[in-house]
Amino acid sequence: MSVSDLSPDASTAWWRGAAIYQVYIRSFADGNGDGIGDLAGVRTKLPYLADLGIDAIWFCPWYPSPMDDGGYDVSDYRDIEPSFGTLAEAELLIAEAHELGIRIIIDIVPNHCSDEHPWFRAALAAGPGSAERQRFWFRPGRGENGELPPNDWQSRFGGPAWTQVGDGEWFLHLYSSRQPDLNWTNPEVHTEFIDILKFWFDRGIDGFRIDVADGLIKDPRLPDVHGATTGQLPFSDMDGVHDVYREWRRISDSYPGERIFVGEMWLPDPVRFARYLRPDELHSGFNFDFLSCPWDAKRLREVIQSSMDSHAPVGAPPTWVLSNHDVTRHVTRYGRSGDTGFEFADRRHGTPVDRELGTRRARAAALLTMALPGGVYVYQGEELGLWEIEDIPDELRQDPVFERTKHADPGRDGCRVPIPWGGTQPPFTFGTGDTWLPQPQEWAGYTAEAEAADPGSMLSFYKAALRIRRDEPGLGDGEMSWVVSLADVIAFTRGPGFTCVVNLSSEPVTLPRHESVLLASGPISDEMLAPDTAVWLRTF
Repeated sequence: MSVSDLSPDASTAWWRGAAIYQVYIRSFADGNGDGIGDLAGVRTKLPYLADLGIDAIWFCPWYPSPMDDGGYDVSDYRDIEPSFGTLAEAELLIAEAHELGIRIIIDIVPNHCSDEHPWFRAALAAGPGSAERQRFWFRPGRGENGELPPNDWQSRFGGPAWTQVGDGEWFLHLYSSRQPDLNWTNPEVHTEFIDILKFWFDRGIDGFRIDVADGLIKDPRLPDVHGATTGQLPFSDMDGVHDVYREWRRISDSYPGERIFVGEMWLPDPVRFARYLRPDELHSGFNFDFLSCPWDAKRLREVIQSSMDSHAPVGAPPTWVLSNHDVTRHVTRYGRSGDTGFEFADRRHGTPVDRELGTRRARAAALLTMALPGGVYVYQGEELGLWEIEDIPDELRQDPVFERTKHADPGRDGCRVPIPWGGTQPPFTFGTGDTWLPQPQEWAGYTAEAEAADPGSMLSFYKAALRIRRDEPGLGDGEMSWVVSLADVIAFTRGPGFTCVVNLSSEPVTLPRHESVLLASGPISDEMLAPDTAVWLRTF
């Protein structure tokens, strides 16, 4: 079935209940043997993804980039990173995916570009006061001789958010110093990104995931924040950002087939978060409140209800995410005692992990997320049960967070280690050469090849869950109702005849009356659901 065969009717819009698989290209599959994933590698794995049962692929940035921040430092928004392949290969990939019924979502990075982008090079050459510098946030410094940054803003990667150039001016970068922030008060920036959207929509992509979607608009006064990290910040969630997305939505709506926008907004207020999802703005946004919630029934129930309550007034479906390329893999998180934070300085790197416990909880969490109303995301490798690799040698780490925090934070490389596909030794048929980050020998039993042959594996479990999710009429987008349960048990129904039960307590609990078990994350004995286990039931 090709994408063109799927209904474009808004009432059954594909994105409202889609299962979307995230591909971090460098670590997915290597087609040319250089140790770095590429589009040729992805194309060979499209049948695997179709068999897994996903509806769409979201690609992290595939544009030309010096890779200071894993491709989120873009030097050309209308081409493909040469180490990944060519624009022609990307067009083939889009067509081949569509033939398998898989839609394509790509990252767009509108908050900042690379310092190697032609615009920034021109700004450096043109000097203070030039039109070229108006595309960015260049300012004179403070202090007697301009030796101090223009304000006290800090980079989210550590250190000041300003870097001084040779003529004395400073430029703003809320992330790496090689990622200058674009100035969205400049009409040229608006025009440029509208053209970029059209360039890729014209090539058949089905949507964009918007990086730092809340951060485009800054208070032009650039006021100090005096160390504040919460509340109304002058570089996040400013009201003017909504005008940008209304403009973008008009572009996506002019194309056939429900082309979509997915926002990345790390916002503490679910009501303000939902403002981005009004009918004339973005289609959906990543649910980081759910992702960052610990394995605790009360808190999970609260965040699920809060998500549904905040999304309902704007008519948008929630999304449910367990891992991505920026956070510690959830097998590791769930295997640690107590809370786990997701700020860069709060990874609890190196603290003990009960991997067996983490895996058991990860299986249960997968059934929970896939049963909830709305869309679900799967980060590459979670379907294999992969865990965070925390013993990467320092000299091989590539995340700029590691250097900018003077090695205090190990960064995000541990969730980006290349995927094991087959064989018993690294590189596990990821490619033919050494991988850009080292794979652990322990992954020999976690390759896609090994797990495909094991009906009890995480991969077989994910295939079964995604198949049922697609076939079960009550799942995906729609309503849900809570079932009264014990304090440490989450239970709800989806449509007539489907119940999900998750036992987060330390003791087995009795299953409710049911006709049959559709799928369980662990063994069920004598109608009892074990701790840290979830089940899907066919109920009366």
